Amino acid sequence: MTDLSHGAAWFGGRIIPVAEAAIPVTDWGVTHADIGYDVVPVWRGGFFRLDDYVDRFLASVAALRLEIGMDAAGVKSALTQMVAASGLRDAYVAMVAARGRNPVPGSRDPRDCVNHFYAWCVPYVHIVKPDAADAGTSVWIAKSVRRIPADSVDPTVKNYHWGDFTGGLFEAKDRGYETTMLLDHQGNVTEGPGFNVFAVFGDRIVTSGHGVLHGITRATVLEMAAEAGFAVETRPLPLDEFWQADEVFLSSSGGGVIPVARVDDRTFSNGAAGPVATRLRRTYFDWLVRPEWRTEIAGLEAAT
Repeated sequence: MTDLSHGAAWFGGRIIPVAEAAIPVTDWGVTHADIGYDVVPVWRGGFFRLDDYVDRFLASVAALRLEIGMDAAGVKSALTQMVAASGLRDAYVAMVAARGRNPVPGSRDPRDCVNHFYAWCVPYVHIVKPDAADAGTSVWIAKSVRRIPADSVDPTVKNYHWGDFTGGLFEAKDRGYETTMLLDHQGNVTEGPGFNVFAVFGDRIVTSGHGVLHGITRATVLEMAAEAGFAVETRPLPLDEFWQADEVFLSSSGGGVIPVARVDDRTFSNGAAGPVATRLRRTYFDWLVRPEWRTEIAGLEAAT
């Protein structure tokens, strides 16, 4: 039996080890980063908010004018089969739509490309290691690059355009910070590579409403915060206002709520994880196993 415990991929109905998965070098997904994708977490044997993630994925597919020949039920079936075969009870699961190869020599017409769907899963990914998140991570605000404007690349369509994020990550890593976040050209806080940003002001929680991916984890945080009695605001967040926050935290499908202790040379929450972020972090992992949000994966127990 093929060992899929390190990850699996779904290609055209075949499930293979993730290390063997590949797309052609001439695929526009490679040559032009012309891809829409999404990532749904699996926790303790079940998908979290699968319908929401798949709906957003298909909205991105439509916005990019991709045709993958699969509806929501087909995508869910492919993801379920793949994760069940992998045996991974905690997993990071990607669904991807790529522009594909252009069979017409020399053509620059995207309508000529043969679009396709594939998926892959690996053991659950924390974008910040759990011990660092529990203690409060560090974030560098990129100085050499700003977030790509929304009228150039739509940030609500999850995509592989990471040139701005990668530039920010080099800055952050060179200075000893865990990750980076970007400002827009008006000086407002936007997002970082794989996460949304939140600022806590007393009983108010603010996150950007523009220039960012409307993340499913972001939505979960807003729902958790409202349930806990916080006022939530989605609007532009100027950097000058951001610096006045009591706490800062991030949200990602790769780790949930991630407290921040330091941004640039400034500390928040006395250089530790703040109480609001810590509370929401615990709540997020509780919500991962709420029955109303879960889709149990048939066959996973048999695979393990």
